[in-house]
Amino acid sequence: MMTLEEFAKMALSFPESIQASHFNTTDFRVNGRIFATLRPEKQCGVLLLTRGDQALVRETSGEMFEPVPGSWGEKGSTFVILDHADPEMVRHAMAMAWKKAAPKSISARLAL
Repeated sequence: MMTLEEFAKMALSFPESIQASHFNTTDFRVNGRIFATLRPEKQCGVLLLTRGDQALVRETSGEMFEPVPGSWGEKGSTFVILDHADPEMVRHAMAMAWKKAAPKSISARLAL
């Protein structure tokens, strides 16, 4: 189990990550690109994964992750169900989302 605050703290722990917002939604960015958002009304976070990474996390930890409905989910946007979240698995999935958003010069600093 994770709280919204723990999810946010984890997102900000990645190199050069900042907290911002769009459409009244808290988001986390690296180099101006969003890699995660908070959805307090659903008690979840969202990770912007590749479709392949989304399939991988669903296969290994399906109770924690589910695609966002509609075309966003089809593109890799994935809910993190915080009530079922294992922090270690979330950190691994978040690292994939961060690495997707980060420029190579920054992402090279994070080994996956």
